[in-house]
Amino acid sequence: MNLILWRHAEAEDQAPSDLARQLTSRGRKQAQGVARWLKARVGDDAILLASPATRTIQTAEAFGDRYRVVDALAPGNSAQAALDAAGWPDGIGETVVVIGHQPTLGRLAALLMTGTETEWSVKKSGVWWFQSRTRAGDGQTVLRAVINPDLL
Repeated sequence: MNLILWRHAEAEDQAPSDLARQLTSRGRKQAQGVARWLKARVGDDAILLASPATRTIQTAEAFGDRYRVVDALAPGNSAQAALDAAGWPDGIGETVVVIGHQPTLGRLAALLMTGTETEWSVKKSGVWWFQSRTRAGDGQTVLRAVINPDLL
């Protein structure tokens, strides 16, 4: 399974509620750039899961209209809730893209890399790409890529 963590792109600071915050014009450009990068690397069967926040839905829409909104990915939910939503390590699909928030995605990246949930930072519209595999009967996590939008 491929698990791709994609933090929402840059969003406005003020809105009627946290869930209503929308992407800025810079955020829309970030999301479009990362979406192009992802589309060149993942198959059409990739499953996109987005938080119910407007900014994550707008980030997902840069990739296309085939995403699912998942309440377990809402701001403040746990890293384990995101893993469960994606079905890690076996997956609900061969490639699952989780579009979410800090600090959850940073904690999730730390958990997958170290086995401990700690505070790691994921840049806005940044991507961390993990793969699960089995070697000699042991499950392993492989870090395939980390990309920030300013590098594209």
